[in-house]
Amino acid sequence: MEDFAYILDYLPQGHPQRGFKREGLALALGEDEFKLFELIPKPDAELTVGERVYVGKDIENRLKILHVKRRIGYNDLTNAAQSELPYVIQEIVKQKEEKFIRFYNEAQSITTRFHMLELLPGLGKKSMWTIIDERKKEKFSSFKDLDKRVSSLHHPAKLIAQRIETELINSKEKYHIFVAK
Repeated sequence: MEDFAYILDYLPQGHPQRGFKREGLALALGEDEFKLFELIPKPDAELTVGERVYVGKDIENRLKILHVKRRIGYNDLTNAAQSELPYVIQEIVKQKEEKFIRFYNEAQSITTRFHMLELLPGLGKKSMWTIIDERKKEKFSSFKDLDKRVSSLHHPAKLIAQRIETELINSKEKYHIFVAK
């Protein structure tokens, strides 16, 4: 269950291709499970792209959002929301660095020939083994530590963000390690 979401696009007059009832609509990305949502804002709410809003069950804490209308897929996003998505994902990854460093420290084999780390774009067997060897010596403490100790790995936060985006775009992806199905 998502408690917070980041606004990807805000349509104060509603979606132009849907019906006659014109109510405001916000497209958002959940902070923990990376679910995509259509949100109905409160009538007096002013939302900005990239803003973090509460969407959890405690209605008193919902200052700007009336309710979650529905869960959507990547293709339901507007072009503006799709172009904003990578930036919002990168921001979430930076904010939750500890969670994603834990992934680098604890990622395991999926099969005897395939490892979770190999799901990250551009990361091959050689980099994977370097990460595994380094984490055996000492757990990684931050993205900066990981970047420094594994010279073949550049921008580890960006790799995570790219993987999250891939999982959102292709819902039929066989392995989902960050995005809830």
